[in-house]
Order: sequence, then structure tokens, then C-alpha cells
Amino acid sequence: MSLVRVGLVQMSCTAEKDNNLAKAIERIKAAAAKGAQIVCLQELFTSLYFCDEENHDNFSLAESIPGPSTDILSKLANELKVVIIASLFEKRAQGLYHNTTAVLDADGTYLGKYRKMHIPDDPAYYEKFYFTPGDLGYKVFKTKYASIGVLICWDQWYPEAARITALMGAEILFYPTAIGWATSQDEVTNKEQYNAWQTIQRSHAVANGVHVVSVNRVGFEQEGRMQFWGGSFISNPFGTVLYQGSHDQEEVQVETLDLSKTDQYRTHWPFLRDRRIDSYQPITKRYLDEG
Repeated sequence: MSLVRVGLVQMSCTAEKDNNLAKAIERIKAAAAKGAQIVCLQELFTSLYFCDEENHDNFSLAESIPGPSTDILSKLANELKVVIIASLFEKRAQGLYHNTTAVLDADGTYLGKYRKMHIPDDPAYYEKFYFTPGDLGYKVFKTKYASIGVLICWDQWYPEAARITALMGAEILFYPTAIGWATSQDEVTNKEQYNAWQTIQRSHAVANGVHVVSVNRVGFEQEGRMQFWGGSFISNPFGTVLYQGSHDQEEVQVETLDLSKTDQYRTHWPFLRDRRIDSYQPITKRYLDEG
């Protein structure tokens, strides 16, 4: 279908996993009541963003996928007739964990999972301690309402990931996210960081001619040292921001996307037509030097 109503759930989290899941369920219901057909939750929505420290106790937060959370959300998806995009901490096997997003179709069918490919390791974002890089490749999920691509947080900085997913037929790129500002930073730095984050994702929309939906968490965590900056947004296929959330409020937003815009923009700005695929082999190198 050409018109698809997409819901974003931007929320804060606590240390109580069951409470976070219950809140997400209520927000999904609220989005569905507003007419949403596809609802995207933020990255790791069932917990605080625990990667601020290297703590073995946090592995207890992980679960199998499919598993307890997807079982609950599958029933909800079928009840509401909505697609649910759910980012979870996956326990694949003993000692093997991933940052993973499950996609549940509008009849509750589990369509599959995408495992985060790019894993950061920075102060307050020690994800390499917890997550093994994804090994499923890039994925497109053919849901009842649209063919969607799902990438996760750090993936959003890489044009290669967006390009490949778009070339696989994604009509919308979804980015569940957890990113924030250190409260010790000045406002100029905060603004520059947010603008860069949004600009790179809007550029993926332009380069690939698809809608981009980015959903971030909000609120203070890490004992007040980190403010997750919210700012969830939707871009049309030429980079125009159709919706942008606040930096400090929980929000449920539903927007109608016209997927026919992809053909319109791609024919007027034929980036895909003019790609010189014969010249791109060097991109597979780490760096173009003699080393």
C-alpha cells in the first residue's frame, strides 16, 4: 500500500524490566488508537541503558529471541493488528549475546530478527563488553503494511548499512536508538552532536530515496550523568523532517508516510540509476594505503 501510518514510542526507562515492558505495551496501544500500523520502540527498551559500565550482572537482563518479550508482543500485535519493531538484549547461547531487534507482523507472526552489526566501544557506551557483532547480515522484513529495513543505533552512522538495506528493497529504514548527552557537556557541543546525528540519517533518506524513522529514548540515566536526548524524528525520502520529538518528554507520535514518494524522488534525482558499481570495489578495504 502507498500510505502507511507509522508510530514512534519515545520513553524513559527504569531498572524494573517488567515495568518498562508494561509501559511500552501501553504506549503501543496508544499509538494503535491513533491509527498506527507499524510501531517502533527505542533501543533496549526493557531496561536502562546498561552499557555505561562493564558489569557481568547485566547479562541477566538478556533473553532468547523468540522468547518471553516477543511472545507477549506477538499477542499484542495480533490483537491490535499492528507491526511491532522491538529492540531487545538477546541471549543466543551461554556466553553469546547480541543487540537484536525482533519484528512481529500485524497478525502476530514473528518475522525474524536483525542483529546490530556495528558495535561501539566508547566512554559510557561499552557495548563490545556485552554484544557480539551481528552475523545475519542486513535484513528486510516484508510486513503486512510495508517492506521495512531495521538498523540499530551505531549502525545509523554508516551509509553502507543504509545503502545495502535500501538496495534489498526496504521502503522505510527504522533506527531504534539509545544516544544521549553527558550532562557535563556545554550546550554548543550538545547541539552539534544532535545535528550531526540527525543530518547523517537524513542523508541516508536522500541518498536512497526512502523514509527514515529514528526512535530514541529520553530521560536522565547513569545517576544523572547522561541525558538521553530524545529528538526522535521522521524524514521523507528527500531529507525533509516530517516530525521531530522533544529532547525531554515522553511522546507517542503517529505520522502518515506516502511510500509512492520513493519513486517520485528516485526518478527526479536518479542516484540509483547513476551509481558506478564497477568503481566501488575499494570500499571493501579498511583504508586505502599500503598497509
